[in-house]
Amino acid sequence: MMRSFITMLLVAIGVAVSSWSIAYAANLETYKFDDPKKEALFRELIDELRCPKCQNQTIGDSDAPLAKDLRDRTYMMIQQGASKQEVVDYMVARYGDFAYYRPPVKLSTVVLWLGPVVVILVGAGVILMRVRSRNNAEVELSEQEQAQLATLRDSESSDSKQDKSS
Repeated sequence: MMRSFITMLLVAIGVAVSSWSIAYAANLETYKFDDPKKEALFRELIDELRCPKCQNQTIGDSDAPLAKDLRDRTYMMIQQGASKQEVVDYMVARYGDFAYYRPPVKLSTVVLWLGPVVVILVGAGVILMRVRSRNNAEVELSEQEQAQLATLRDSESSDSKQDKSS
């Protein structure tokens, strides 16, 4: 009973995964190119342009209707002879710098470029300050703890003297 359930579950997962990959492949096969350079440019662009709706997927990875429209627009522009930069400029003009996975360095995008570096530097500074403050803090021992420490030191020094004489 359990074995057949696991088998059925694995078959269902396999079918689902294969249908997703078939759907993705079919999605890209609908675009016909006479020139392999244009096809390569198309594939490069759909992997560099971000879906404005999905936000963390390229227009090539997204199943959103908007991503499909952007793929169609990219295809049409490439077929009409547009360069990579012209397609990127069109998408950026329409959807902002966010639409391109490699935004240009300018005042409005400086946070995207410097933000991660600043966060890492601040984190390293905080860690360094905490480690230094722990090392500089002197620990005061009570009289009882000082006596125990003296006893341990005496026993350790007598043990090391016995080891050397052996």
